[in-house]
This record gives sequence, C-alpha cells and structure tokens, in this order.
Amino acid sequence: MVTHCHARAEETGMDLEEEFVEHRGPLIIFCYRMLGSLQDAEDAVQETYIRAWRAADKFEHRSSFRTWLYRIATRVCLDALQHSSRRFIPSALGSPGTDLDNLLGPTTDISWLEPLPDAMMTSDPAAVVDHRQSLRLAFIAALQHLPPRQRAVLVLREALAWPAADVAALLDTTPAAVNSSLQRARATLADLAPKEDQISEPDDPSRRSLLDQYAAAFETADLSKLERLLTEDVRWEMPPMPTWFSGRNDVLQLLATKLVAKENLRRMVSTSANSQPAFAMYHRGADGHFHAHSLQVLTLNSSQVSAILAFHHPNLFPHFGLPTSQPGR
Repeated sequence: MVTHCHARAEETGMDLEEEFVEHRGPLIIFCYRMLGSLQDAEDAVQETYIRAWRAADKFEHRSSFRTWLYRIATRVCLDALQHSSRRFIPSALGSPGTDLDNLLGPTTDISWLEPLPDAMMTSDPAAVVDHRQSLRLAFIAALQHLPPRQRAVLVLREALAWPAADVAALLDTTPAAVNSSLQRARATLADLAPKEDQISEPDDPSRRSLLDQYAAAFETADLSKLERLLTEDVRWEMPPMPTWFSGRNDVLQLLATKLVAKENLRRMVSTSANSQPAFAMYHRGADGHFHAHSLQVLTLNSSQVSAILAFHHPNLFPHFGLPTSQPGR
C-alpha cells in the first residue's frame, strides 16, 4: 500500500502514509471502544485506511484529515456491528455460579470482551489521563449494552468532543436526536459503569504493595493471604468460561479447587490493560517451561482487590509484548 499512498499523496497534497501512522493509535482506541475487541479494532482501522486510500481524491479539506478518518472509522464500526453488536463478559450472561462440580467449560459461540494493552494507548500524558476512566474494562463492558448508533453518539460526543451537529451529519439524523440519544446512553451507563471513587489510581503509594502481595499469594496458592486481599463482594470471571463467581467465600472455594500449592508452579508477570493493573499468569508444564495460561485484569479499591477478569486466552500474550512460553528456572 505504501507505493499507492505516495501516488495518492501527489494527487491530494498529503502524505497519506504519514497521516495513517500518526492517527493509527487513537483510531484503534476509538474502534476498540466501539467494538470491544483489539483484534476487531485493528481490522477496523485497516479497513478504514483502505476506504480512505480509495477515496483520498474525494477529500475536499472541509474538515481536518483526522475528522475525515473518524467519519470513515465510525461507518466501518457500524457496519461491523450489524453482524454482532455486543461482546460479553460472563457476569452479563446471568447469575453467579456456586456449584464447583458443574462448571461450564469454554464457550466459543459467544463473542467475548477483550482487554486492551496499555501500550496501545497514546503516549501523551494528558490524553492518557483523559482516557483512563473511559477505558476501564467495566466501562467498555457497559458500552456493550448500548445499541450501536447510541454507542457511536456517546463515544463521538464524550470521548472525541464532537459537536452534536457534526455527529448528526455523520449519522444522517438531527442534533436534537443526537442529544436525546446521548442522554439515554448516559442514563444507561450511570447504572452500569464503575464509580471513580471505587478505583485506585496508578500513583497510589499503597497500590504497588497490594499488587506485589497478590502476585506472591497467587503464585504460592496462599489462600489465607488472598482472603485478606480480596473484598467481601469480589467478583471472579474467566472468559471464555461463562460461569463466574461473586463473593469472597465462593471465589476462595474456586481457587482452592484450582490452585495447586506447589513451589515454582506458577509465575505472575506484571503488565497493564485498560488503565488497570494486570498479570500474565504462566503455568509450568511437563517440559519444565512456563506456558501462557491466562491474563488477569484487576480492579482495585483503596486497599483490596474488588474484581478479577481472568482471560483464558493465551493468544492475547503477544499483544502485550509477552512470550507464550518462558524457560523454567
């Protein structure tokens, strides 16, 4: 595509390749908010570039190139959401489980929400702060409850600060309808999205100690220590398994059946996703090497862990710059 981009640059007076590189990161974040999947977001951005390249000679400079790209990306996402408009976390599917003898196995016919590596976020510190709350996993999960066009209105108006008139022109509707849709979206999210004062911030001095204690307790299957670190109403979810658990007692019973208390059996590697602390868990195999098992994304309050989404998708590890296996030692 590079040669074609240079050719189109001569026609339009723009270096399309440079423009695409500059906007790729923010566009992935935008598409991720819309689609709830990093892979789908990357595919949507690629399709956005293809459509933009094909239509570059029609770009009339009435708006910025950035705005033009977001218009195309919005249409790409809405087209994708025609076929599958929602990604799920287990707690969105029903009540928590309690019967450890009848855990449901992995379900591949459900579109599961995926985490977003923090490395995909912009390097602009001010923008990172702005993105933080609207990229929490609970917020992205809440967005999935909105119809696609209402989701687009919310993201364009709130995250990108587009005027109602511009959103209306893109969606072929009226500013009044856009504002009405935004109000309905806000009302839905008010019931579903996390409250800011329930979440610890990255610079919280006690947060690192809490995370270190959690990782050590998990590696050694120290349930008594985990009991002190988990809130009474902690949630444990593990897509693609639809069964989930709520409450410290049920979560500890689950961990008691799954965690073997054996030295040097698990390895927890610190990372981050959706502006939240995360751990990549490796499990020692029969070959003595540690193999990718799951990616745990944690929600913290001021002193404890209040939720864990453990994604049992080893294929996520490369997106976080992590190997799928490590040598044992």
